[in-house]
Amino acid sequence: MSKSIRASLLGASALALSLSLGAIATPTFAEMKEKTVSVGGAEMFPSKNIIENAVNSKDHTTLVAAVKAAGLVDTLSGKGPFTVFAPINTAFEKLPEGTVPTLLKPENKEKLSGILTYHVVAGKMSAADLEAKAKANSGKVELKTVAGGTITVMSDNGAWVVVDAKGDKSKITIADVNQSNGVIHVVDTVLLPN
Repeated sequence: MSKSIRASLLGASALALSLSLGAIATPTFAEMKEKTVSVGGAEMFPSKNIIENAVNSKDHTTLVAAVKAAGLVDTLSGKGPFTVFAPINTAFEKLPEGTVPTLLKPENKEKLSGILTYHVVAGKMSAADLEAKAKANSGKVELKTVAGGTITVMSDNGAWVVVDAKGDKSKITIADVNQSNGVIHVVDTVLLPN
């Protein structure tokens, strides 16, 4: 074999190796085909579960910390399906000063868990599902949460909102963030049970 052919083969092998190594740092082909939604500066992949996606959102760091403190990581990583109304960081900032640090203390784990599971409904409900149910029920739909309380989803001045037990409204800012174990609808206010 001539030196020029050997050099060409070695060059081609090196190129193939560098291309295959470069593929390790990029999304998989399956992930590239997925229809993603960007939340908090990160793509949310429908093939990943709620926790695997949420930890990448810069807008949900407080929620993720709260889920960890409440011991709900395994639950929200589970099979589901779940519909989660996920408050952004600024939603937690609307709470009275000191509320979040107090809730994150180990002695308040049960209360924190109750608040977080008040944002979760069993089953997967897309925005279209919620809208259809609302239209069939005088413009609003009441949903029983995993915590046992009720939330109401309805249209309000052209936006869709979730109303908690106290009557406070939380606007859905990003709908239909599909997950392998359900769907997330991003909201701008923390929902509170009675």
